[in-house]
Amino acid sequence: MGTIKNEYKSFLDDIEKNIKNKEDLDYVKKRFASFIDIMLEQIDYIMEYKKEQIEKLERTQKQIEEKMSKMQNVLDNIEKDIYSEDGFDFEIVCPYCNYEFVIDLDENKTEVECPECKNTIELDWTGDVDNEAEGCSGECHGCSGCNDEDDDM
Repeated sequence: MGTIKNEYKSFLDDIEKNIKNKEDLDYVKKRFASFIDIMLEQIDYIMEYKKEQIEKLERTQKQIEEKMSKMQNVLDNIEKDIYSEDGFDFEIVCPYCNYEFVIDLDENKTEVECPECKNTIELDWTGDVDNEAEGCSGECHGCSGCNDEDDDM
């Protein structure tokens, strides 16, 4: 703003030196002051408009950041649901006593002890249903026998 004041003062000094007629000098000063007032009003209007636009952008940005934060929380929870920090849990139903318990998934483990009846349960991580069907007694929890295919025919 100091530069504008210096320019304005320089302008007034220049016209006072070059306009000798007092009436003409007063007219030019008034007309120029009126012009400057209009320019300053326009600058104020533009500044106020820009200030409102910036505030609007800041509010919108804040809303977006809040939504992103909520989305990140949802994503974090989804990640926790999918990738448990403690590893994957595997539900076991003891074939001897039907006790249900959970163990961490460890494909290197080949057997586990039932915490209820203390019997050893062999673990088969291959998922090969045919091998399981050969030794099926139909007494698994929630099972009506592995050879249900024969009943459908």
